[in-house]
Amino acid sequence: MTSDMNENEEFILGMIRENPFISQHELSEIVGLPMSSIATIISGLIKKEYVFGKAYVLNETSPIICIGGANVDRKFYAKYEMTNETSNPVTSTRTVGGVARNIAENLGRLGEEVTLISTSGHDSEWEEIYDLSSPFMNLEHVAQFEHSSTGSYTAVLDRNGDLSIALADMDVFENITPELLIKNSHILRRAKCIVVDLNCPCETIDFLCFFTSKHSIPLVIIPVSSPKMDRLPKTLSAVSWLIVNKDETETFMNSKIIDEKDWENSVKKWLALGVKNVIVTNGSKGVMTGSENGEIQYFPAIETPMVADVTGAGDSFCSGVIYSWLQKKEIEDIIKSGLVNAHKTIMSKYTVRQELSQKQLMLDMEAM
Repeated sequence: MTSDMNENEEFILGMIRENPFISQHELSEIVGLPMSSIATIISGLIKKEYVFGKAYVLNETSPIICIGGANVDRKFYAKYEMTNETSNPVTSTRTVGGVARNIAENLGRLGEEVTLISTSGHDSEWEEIYDLSSPFMNLEHVAQFEHSSTGSYTAVLDRNGDLSIALADMDVFENITPELLIKNSHILRRAKCIVVDLNCPCETIDFLCFFTSKHSIPLVIIPVSSPKMDRLPKTLSAVSWLIVNKDETETFMNSKIIDEKDWENSVKKWLALGVKNVIVTNGSKGVMTGSENGEIQYFPAIETPMVADVTGAGDSFCSGVIYSWLQKKEIEDIIKSGLVNAHKTIMSKYTVRQELSQKQLMLDMEAM
């Protein structure tokens, strides 16, 4: 519920969304309130600028909608050599993360209107995510589940900083179902662009491919990890952008990328599946892009001598690409925007760099 709306206002606004020409008499019968109360509620909605008079023209713009993971990331750093089956002294950090959430925050900091659709538990972890995320995105459409835990990712790193074990509790995202999206179809239809990560079940990805094709909405798919590549549809003609890394591509294509020729061929294979634009990233080696006109281009990575934390670099790259593409920039600027944002994020200790803004990204790009 929106913080400045009560339950009756929320319900009435929902009814108006479904039928902008609904009468106050009809609303009175459906809600079970007298006409005078209905008139007062609608007057309140007009004052709060949620609606503009008769026929209740809604004050709704076209947001970027990000669908997928929002979780708490915990990292434990071993002080000494790790010993099994006993207590190990560690230091720890805790941040909010999730691919869809990270991208939403990046885009929100860049001045875009962003809505996140996700699922969570009714717990302190969700409250933490909400508090840190709400300044940058609309969280009204996150569904909470009483007997589920908010998504979490826990990593234990040895004294050299290498991953010893990681634990991912992401079951709550199985509730991002087509049914949940259908309940939010009124906002999905207004989307400037829909960005979805593969924390969502495969039937949800299939539904979004159908929905975005039907309503001519650009769709961006961001895989989360190699094991989740089986959630990707075999036909990608609905996809405007697929931003995928080397490992994920190898998993999906069931083939190795050893040299530059293999890398280029992998881009061609993605394009053959119908995707309009694809980027295959390859860490410090840079990125290879392909578009539906058949043009394939290589862009080197930006050298980053001072690495603070690589967490969130991929999400910041995706965000820079999406932002500049929606600004209708040329491919060179689109990729540069992603590379620069990732470069600056790697130099920051934050998953989403705190100084990011429209102006700052422009300055960062000019300085490169």
